[in-house]
Amino acid sequence: MVGRLWRRQYNLMLTLLLLPVTAAMKPTQAMQTLTVALGTRSYPIHVGSGLLDQAERIARHLAQPSAAIVTNATIAPLYLARLSQGLRNQGVKVTEIVLPDGEQYKDWQTLNQIFDALLAAHAERKTTLIALGGGVIGDLTGFAAACYLRGVPFIQVPTTLLSQVDSSVGGKTGINHPLGKNMIGAFYQPAMVVADIDTLQTLPARELSAGLAEVIKYGLIHDAPFFDWLELNIERLRALDEQALVHAIYHSCAVKAEIVAADERESGVRALLNLGHTFGHAIEAGMGYGNWLHGEAVAAGTVLAAEVSRRLGWLAETDVERLRALYQRAGLPVTAPVMAESFWLESMGLDKKVENGRIRFVLLRGIGRAEITDAVPAELLSATLTELANATS
Repeated sequence: MVGRLWRRQYNLMLTLLLLPVTAAMKPTQAMQTLTVALGTRSYPIHVGSGLLDQAERIARHLAQPSAAIVTNATIAPLYLARLSQGLRNQGVKVTEIVLPDGEQYKDWQTLNQIFDALLAAHAERKTTLIALGGGVIGDLTGFAAACYLRGVPFIQVPTTLLSQVDSSVGGKTGINHPLGKNMIGAFYQPAMVVADIDTLQTLPARELSAGLAEVIKYGLIHDAPFFDWLELNIERLRALDEQALVHAIYHSCAVKAEIVAADERESGVRALLNLGHTFGHAIEAGMGYGNWLHGEAVAAGTVLAAEVSRRLGWLAETDVERLRALYQRAGLPVTAPVMAESFWLESMGLDKKVENGRIRFVLLRGIGRAEITDAVPAELLSATLTELANATS
């Protein structure tokens, strides 16, 4: 999937990044850009420092000088005025929409608040929606853009690590339903993604760790050398080392961009990106949206998927321990919460990968090798849930 030229460039970057970096010798990071190749709907992803101060870059991607910035009550005091004023300085008419913060607000009621504000502002078909925030804001804004006037442009400006490496890329938008996460939505690609790593300086440590769960995922499903690099550099990422962050974000986005370009609507290989998510979404629903962060649930879910893989004879015990140890070093949970086995099965039965009534799992054949299967014996799944998730009957 990743071409030979790209692989040689990555190996060179990997070699350089493994060298010790001190504060005195740390290089200034130039902006890195890659493209999600989707024909006429292709778009750039910019990764770097100070990008929020480059409003002219965003203004050039507007269909007309009119934009609505959607953000939440936590992000607004930090970055909204900065981005709004920068766009106004470029001659853009800006509408500001501030929503409540939290996964529990990723619902119809909050989505309607966006529509109410757009209609009140007489937003037109060429008004661009700009998602300024994490995954919840990105998903809500993208879904609103897909629906309003049957489709208006939107731009992703992710401010969390999780949204920068995952949810802002690929065009998945939507809202949650009480019975399942992300069950209502649309595939709708942004016009561009602007990932300013400076916004991670204000990110709580717990949210940063949640984002690292998705970064680790890319090494597990597709790239063993990247997983090796993460084992050597996870503390640098937690310390917000600029060089390490740019590398991890750029590489994660590059892997996802390749997969999305090959399978935009998740009819095949894109489902591999859901490693740990079948279990993880069940955790989020069972514990109440927002009580477990998405990345925390994915980490615990991935440990369950790895254990199922081991019990099938696919994955070595040493590899299970490697991924468990890396998640722990990233500050993530590796044990799922107590939930009834019947709830696990009911929730996983609502997973988007279910086909013909059979749950399809993303499992591991090794570090860097993932596979989709519906051939998990019921007794093996039950034993794993009972023993590792402490399930109750």
